[in-house]
Amino acid sequence: MKYLVILGDGMADRPIESLGGKTPLEYAKTPTMDELAAKGEIGMVHTIPDGMKPGSDTANLSVLGYNPREFYSGRSPLEALSIGVPMKDTDIALRCNIVTLSEEEENYEDRTIIDHSSGEISTEECAVLLEAVKKELESDIFHFYVGTSYRHCLIWENGEVVDLVQPHDVLGQKIGDKLPANETLRMMMKKSYDILVNHPINVERKKKGLNPANSCWFWGAGTKPALYPFTERTHKSGAMISAVDLLKGIAVGTSMKVITVDGANGGLDTNYEGKAAAAVDVLTKDGCDFVYVHLEGPDEMGHQGSVEKKVKAIERLDARIVKPIVEGLKAAGEDFRMVILPDHPTPICLRTHTADNVPYLLYDSTKEREESWHYNEREAAQTDNFIAEGHKLIEYLFEM
Repeated sequence: MKYLVILGDGMADRPIESLGGKTPLEYAKTPTMDELAAKGEIGMVHTIPDGMKPGSDTANLSVLGYNPREFYSGRSPLEALSIGVPMKDTDIALRCNIVTLSEEEENYEDRTIIDHSSGEISTEECAVLLEAVKKELESDIFHFYVGTSYRHCLIWENGEVVDLVQPHDVLGQKIGDKLPANETLRMMMKKSYDILVNHPINVERKKKGLNPANSCWFWGAGTKPALYPFTERTHKSGAMISAVDLLKGIAVGTSMKVITVDGANGGLDTNYEGKAAAAVDVLTKDGCDFVYVHLEGPDEMGHQGSVEKKVKAIERLDARIVKPIVEGLKAAGEDFRMVILPDHPTPICLRTHTADNVPYLLYDSTKEREESWHYNEREAAQTDNFIAEGHKLIEYLFEM
């Protein structure tokens, strides 16, 4: 038996008036997932422990079977693992987004955060911008590391875990009272704006009508993580397919195999087919028992507040990832159990994460049922199926 999790990041949502009172998942054309729902099981799962912040860090740890209450030490340290940052026990890792701030105001504190991703800027462009920041701001205490797209890392030697605001939580808001209380971090963010605002890359981006990547934004501080190997409890060999450093870092921390797919970028135009093919190959040719396929697109479109693009991301997940994986495994003669779900909702109306329950779909190729369900939040909530502790979902998948 082979096992899969296919995770549409932030895919769950709330009813939207322009979609006739449906959610993007309910509105989207998802014939493959609907067919699997009719032959399998749907229900709801609570992935975010009560009282914890709803993020992809806590939620994906939960889906993989790691109780965030025990194993969560901060988001950025997990990403640091992915990009090979040599963290010491006394180091603090922080996420360093390169964001878009408004430029009309005179004072930095009066600016508004327009885009947490600087228009999903490419890694190549952002690496040049981060290098400019490093030349001015790096020191014996603070070290910058390039990640993916707008997502980068700052290591603070002998630092402290400070409370920082997630940029995607304050889109469209004035940043003055959202800046770090720590004076050094706040001043580094202000200086980064002066370094980046007139950088040639940003001058060209503005000429093309693209959002400039004009400021660093620090958040997600945490200490070096300590995760046990995935095989230790599950007795299954696992692989991770994702474009984002957070998921790759979780895989590194849990000794899972990290599969790199060319053209996978965490955006709407990622390499869907490459991810699907890699998933089939790692199960049928590389001997892995389990693969985790992560798609960032729905979450990014939720943060952008784009109904149309979020629907499109979900439809592409169905047609270009779920369908070819199912067809590929069946053509290879493999028996498999698969869970499809979001990690958390990213409602269009809020443009950030919530801790609401999310719908799951469980399909077993050896135990097909005859149901009439479609895969969406409304119908999943109508079932009696509910998993109250998200970290136990993996046990259900593996029938442990």
